[in-house]
Amino acid sequence: MSAGIDYGMGLANIDRETGIRFGLISQHSIMPEALAELEPIYVRACPKCGEEISDDAPTVYTRGKGGRIECPACSYWIPEDELTGDDPQGYTYTEDGYHLSSGTDGFGIFVEKSPFYTFARFCSPCAPGAGNLDSHDPDGVKTYCLGVDWFDSDSPCPYPVYNVSDDSLVQALTVAE
Repeated sequence: MSAGIDYGMGLANIDRETGIRFGLISQHSIMPEALAELEPIYVRACPKCGEEISDDAPTVYTRGKGGRIECPACSYWIPEDELTGDDPQGYTYTEDGYHLSSGTDGFGIFVEKSPFYTFARFCSPCAPGAGNLDSHDPDGVKTYCLGVDWFDSDSPCPYPVYNVSDDSLVQALTVAE
């Protein structure tokens, strides 16, 4: 079986240090409780032009007007209370040797670093160079993956899991290949 096409041409969605591909898994493939581990990312942006405003941008306080921050892109003076960022712009998880990220569109969870890997087919052009963790392929590319503790009996792990540190098998594939 072919691992598919590397639309990233060896340049995208790959850990250059290890040569392991980033993994992409559907949010519906892991146990629902695991999604609660992902932390929301809130981005403060100018309501006029949309430019991101850093957390360390200086705030100017004026009597009777409260704090205001000048947008570096359009020079609009933004009232401090307009920078709350009510809606998350994405999600992240950076614990236990993992670096995971996800948008808010339900596209999936990117596994950009992990103590574990598996073998998977390449993703479509939508995630060039990444391995599709929902499409295990024993002849596929070495791909960072989630460990078995992200799954349960209702959402079983869809691939075998190996340790990055010593290439030992952690768990064999438990569903039909």
